[in-house]
Amino acid sequence: MALAPDTARTPRSDTDQAPAIDAPSLRFFVFGLFFIFGGITSLNDIIIPKLKDLFTLNYTQAMLVQFCFFAAYAIVGIPGAQLVKRVGYMRGAVVGLLAMMLGCLLFIPASAYATYPLFLFALFVLASGVVVVQVVANPLISLLGPARTASSRLTFAQAFNSLGTTLFPYVGAILILGSLAGTDSKGLTGAALDAYRTAESRAIVQGYVGLAIALAVIAGVVWLLRDRLKGERHESASLLSGLALLRRPRFGFGALSIFLYVGAEVAIGSLLVSYLEQPHALGLTEQQAGKLIPFYWGGALIGRFIGSASLRFINPGMALTGVALSAITLVLVAAGMAGPVGAYALLAVGLANAIMFPTIFSLACAGLGTRTADGSGVINVAICGGAIVPLLVGGLADWSGSLSVGLMIPVACYAAIGCYGLFARKPVA
Repeated sequence: MALAPDTARTPRSDTDQAPAIDAPSLRFFVFGLFFIFGGITSLNDIIIPKLKDLFTLNYTQAMLVQFCFFAAYAIVGIPGAQLVKRVGYMRGAVVGLLAMMLGCLLFIPASAYATYPLFLFALFVLASGVVVVQVVANPLISLLGPARTASSRLTFAQAFNSLGTTLFPYVGAILILGSLAGTDSKGLTGAALDAYRTAESRAIVQGYVGLAIALAVIAGVVWLLRDRLKGERHESASLLSGLALLRRPRFGFGALSIFLYVGAEVAIGSLLVSYLEQPHALGLTEQQAGKLIPFYWGGALIGRFIGSASLRFINPGMALTGVALSAITLVLVAAGMAGPVGAYALLAVGLANAIMFPTIFSLACAGLGTRTADGSGVINVAICGGAIVPLLVGGLADWSGSLSVGLMIPVACYAAIGCYGLFARKPVA
């Protein structure tokens, strides 16, 4: 096969050819990208209970929100990497931001027609833009500094992602979930039901139209900075050549770990409102439970700032194994204990999640050099775990009649991630 020469390369040769990018001021730009796509992604946790109520969905049907959002990673990940390699990191970011803007605007017809599939399509378009932005952000922050501190630097950038995921859900809970407390769709049918859904979904539309305006402004600023990046270069390769990287055990296992991590994190975040509403948990209203979601993502925020400093001195692989074991313990406590103990244990999983994505990403991409964009594209495909795992968790919860049983799937995901930490604990030769 034509891919053989690429796959036969050693990690060392790739590293030696790594591009030297001299643009320290762009770190702040990348931090902003992390903040934006993190916040927008976390809003799914708010609109899931909203749409679940409006369209009378079960857990499996409600998880189609995450399925359609994260399926974009599988479909757009590799083409997105090819686009970034063709037009460059900065212009690629502009394309991604404009696609996100279009996705936000598609909520307008989705609300007007009060149709669940249209909301799902809008989320898919929005996520497609997020994918392209992430293809830019993850490798770029890794390349804006020494390779030996890539894990620390990416973890620090991910902290801004967590800042977005902490702030957006709280505001979203007030704007989007607040109206549900005084409404009841039971007994409505036909035109009355459609009118109710249209009226109640306006809160969603207003929020996303505001985001669309902000994204348009940011895209304009990035376009003005499009030539700021110096020293950027990429290795020419075919559309599917990045998949050949999966033959490398370190990268292949890392991509699987990203799939499982994102799936577990998204599944737990998506079900938090439903879990906290349960009488044997905290028995909260939807808005009250929504306001607690920032504690889940805020734990990741705090943990990433701590991790960005500690990973300069601690072996990243062993740190990954340690936090995976912590996550397993917390999920088991949440599944097995009622009341505040179980509820706050599940919220604390966010702290255990903190360093997982950046650590797995940097461990998997170590030594890729000029093929870093290809690796980022494949890993962005692996993020589609956020589409598959939550759907499985929702299906198991519906089948068993218990969210606690459904949480056993994230436990299995974290166990595999812990194994990867041990596997990749040694630096690339």
